[in-house]
Amino acid sequence: MTDTGTHRPQGGLDEETRQMVIDTVRQLTKRLLTQEAILEWDRNEIFPESAVREMLSPEIGLQLLFIPEAYGGMGGGALDCCAVTREMSKICMGVGTAFFAIQLGSDPIIVGGTEAQKRKWLGAVAEGHSLVAYAVTEAEAGSNLASLKTKAEPVMKDSGTLTGYRINGSKQFISTGGYADFVTVLANTPEGPTFFVVEKGADGFEQHKGEEKHGIRASNTSPLTFSDVFVSVENMIGDTPGKGLKQANQVFGYTRLMVGAMALGAGEAALNIAIPYAKERVQFGGPLSDKKGYTNKLIVPHWVNLTAASAYIEAIARRLDSENEDLQVEGSIAKLFTTESANRAADDAMQALGGYGYISEFGVEKIKRDVKITCIYEGTSEIQQNIISTFRWKKTRKTKGAYYETMAQGLDGLHRDCSRAGCRTIAACARVLNRTIDFAHENRLTRHQQVMFALADMITHVEVGESMARLAVKRADDTTFAAARVFADTCARLVAEKSRLIGLGSDAVDTQTANQFLKSLNLNELAGSCRGLITDMDRIADLIFERAS
Repeated sequence: MTDTGTHRPQGGLDEETRQMVIDTVRQLTKRLLTQEAILEWDRNEIFPESAVREMLSPEIGLQLLFIPEAYGGMGGGALDCCAVTREMSKICMGVGTAFFAIQLGSDPIIVGGTEAQKRKWLGAVAEGHSLVAYAVTEAEAGSNLASLKTKAEPVMKDSGTLTGYRINGSKQFISTGGYADFVTVLANTPEGPTFFVVEKGADGFEQHKGEEKHGIRASNTSPLTFSDVFVSVENMIGDTPGKGLKQANQVFGYTRLMVGAMALGAGEAALNIAIPYAKERVQFGGPLSDKKGYTNKLIVPHWVNLTAASAYIEAIARRLDSENEDLQVEGSIAKLFTTESANRAADDAMQALGGYGYISEFGVEKIKRDVKITCIYEGTSEIQQNIISTFRWKKTRKTKGAYYETMAQGLDGLHRDCSRAGCRTIAACARVLNRTIDFAHENRLTRHQQVMFALADMITHVEVGESMARLAVKRADDTTFAAARVFADTCARLVAEKSRLIGLGSDAVDTQTANQFLKSLNLNELAGSCRGLITDMDRIADLIFERAS
């Protein structure tokens, strides 16, 4: 057997084929995923196994999207999977989680399996025979994969030939774990963490009752236990043990991007309920959609943030489909920004509906319960902040500031061509970020986790802001220009606030040094970002609510 490497295949579908798959998902709301069925599954905490399996049947075959063509699939790329995952999560994040679990469980095979393993296991998924689960998380290890306690002990013949492994341990919070036909489980071998395929019904393998959950109640989340479970050597993913962590890390950029796409769909679904409600609900002599204090507080900021999130997710997905890079940090940025933005959007959508937002039949309270999990699974927001700040701090120091200065210069060039997209503001934010990273490093403030979290928030907004500015220049319409300027103001406010916190927040830095640092940043340049902000928000609201401007 030959190990085929640890990168996802590149490429993807053409736009017409991608839209065909999205249209297929939308059609499911008329029969398989009706609003009545979704509310019932949520209310009674039902995992709709038959509906999920029907989605995998030859008549629908949604799982073909992410399976490479060589193994019976369509060969969809990151852009395609993001688009379809986003659409499915608009319908129900619980069902979307079940679909995502199949992708996630298949990933170790896609990136690390031998040709024989890919033909066997990916072929089974493509044929619609298999629900799959990704069994990595443990009760004590959480997202710290290096702390795994599940073990896989080699089993040898008398001749010394390796025949397989015996797996002992337990896994926690496994999506679709109670129903999976096979799981890809990470366990420690003498050579290090290694992925294995364990099939349902294997002696000693127990799939336990699902957990009772706050949200995504239509998904199954189960603990798994392994007691002397024997797997043959052919079920070790790849042909060399000890590559499990590398294989897991190779797909984080992709899988965390997918979680971002899930959150994006859920956030959009919440706004899609709140917006028509505001147009119909009459209060104090007119519809809520005419009251700018309502629209510009509860709807417009979230519409802008989700538009920015969409721009960033699409940009990173296109890079994953065309570059031989893992983009782990970019995946973390996408997940952190989009999930937190969608969570806030759902919260304010509930507020926007008043008492109706608290009633189950209107759907917003379900979305709010569902979307919170995206801030937790595949690594909590705090884990993403640690990843983002640590790696970008190191990148900034290694490049002597060139990483963000190059970004700023690119934005300067865009501003010369188009002065309406907030490019100059984001460029100024990138330069403040550069100097703040240097200040934190030189004053040994990177030892403080609160400082690293603040840097992560600055980094995230600057990099998402660049994508938003580029989208505005590309689209060149008044509403997207306005949205880009609104987001640039959000970025400027956050960057100014966090740089002040880092400069003044620790007694480890004397007052004179801190004041000199803040003076050097010229934060007054960022303060001007709010010029025309109210007018821009009004313009966006005019579009969203179809108001006569």
